Amino acid sequence: MQNRIPSVKTGGNSKRFSFYLHTLNIQTALCSDNILKFVPSTMQQCRFNFYMNKIFFILSILSTGALFSQHDLQKNLELTFATYNVSMESENYFPRGTKGNSEQVLINELESGNNAQIRNIAQIIQTVRPDVILLNEFDYIKNPELGVKAFIKNYLKVGQGGATAIDYPYYYHSTVNTGQSSPYDLNNDGKSENFGSDAWGFGMYPGQYAMMILSKYPIDVKAVRTFQHFKWKDMPGALLTKKPDGSDWYSKEVWSQFPLSSKSHWDVPVQIGNKTVHILASHPTPASFDGAEDRNGKRNHDEIRFWKDYISDNSTSYIYDDKGVKGVLPSNSQFVLLGDQNASPVEGNAISEGIKSLLAHPKINSDLIPASKGGAEHSPQNPFGINHTAFWRMRADYVLPSKLGFKVINSGVFWPAKGEPMSELVEKRESSSDHRLVWVKVILE
Repeated sequence: MQNRIPSVKTGGNSKRFSFYLHTLNIQTALCSDNILKFVPSTMQQCRFNFYMNKIFFILSILSTGALFSQHDLQKNLELTFATYNVSMESENYFPRGTKGNSEQVLINELESGNNAQIRNIAQIIQTVRPDVILLNEFDYIKNPELGVKAFIKNYLKVGQGGATAIDYPYYYHSTVNTGQSSPYDLNNDGKSENFGSDAWGFGMYPGQYAMMILSKYPIDVKAVRTFQHFKWKDMPGALLTKKPDGSDWYSKEVWSQFPLSSKSHWDVPVQIGNKTVHILASHPTPASFDGAEDRNGKRNHDEIRFWKDYISDNSTSYIYDDKGVKGVLPSNSQFVLLGDQNASPVEGNAISEGIKSLLAHPKINSDLIPASKGGAEHSPQNPFGINHTAFWRMRADYVLPSKLGFKVINSGVFWPAKGEPMSELVEKRESSSDHRLVWVKVILE
């Protein structure tokens, strides 16, 4: 009787499998009844050897087949990357300007598990179910048990509004510049208040408007690069802010210490099988809340420009990280740039060249622009409304995968139109956030 062996994609191992198959066929022939009837004394040993070889052969197929199946699966793996400004900073839960606000307010809301606004945010995440997501404006809470883990445990791992619970075993969070006091009068109003507009990044307390990354895949924490303390002055051609009389807005002393990033810039490597995907995360300052000098607009532009320079091939780059290591992203890297950039190429008061040049970068796939029915409905007279990502009518939030290593298959903005399922989650500012979750689905190549 002929042994039927299931076909297996063996790639470079075909010779080894041919040898196994040839050996098994020989053993089968030697142990056939036609041979054994003439040499019955060898029957027991022969059959033992035959079955051992067969077991070894099958195990080899299973193990190698599993490896190849995993490889084939990884090559066609669908992944969803998302960014979401959740507006989960403490002032969101009290009237703005309330004294004494700090991250403790958010700690209390996370512990309760009952905040309606946060539950709606969790339901939105559970509905879209991204594999990796950046959350902007989630206050920095040093103890993860009180912060990120409490959010996962008490909200994401609890089904909300009929959605299925979701877990993120891996996360990354770190310090930011918002609310970090400076000893200077940075807004030149004649007062040095240490916080607010006189902090290195606007904030009423350290860690306000921070950010975090949640991932279903392992994060290589030791390889993370942060650029929180990169000095603005060290960017060649930085946009300098001037007073009406032409003098420098910032003194030499201030300029020598001023960080470029209003929060931080992160390069966070995520391991997906044998691939490394770099998550480039940031949240540039809004290009507003200033004056004719446009100091925030210029900072916004240069914060966005930082990423354009970081993904460009330049061995003599000016960029250094918080450990003092110089250099840009290796040229053959797969990456996804995430975040609320507070800039649009066609609307708003940002210096549009910053975001335009990033979207036009030859390494970035920006062809498929996320859209929603809700955005179009919210601004029916605006041709760009379909691509808006914020309640205040602008495309501000971006998910930008590299052309290398990804095939983009779909994208969207979670913004249901009125009357559609879950439209109540975005009905008003207080329902969830003033921003919308933006996602892009890709195939890992």
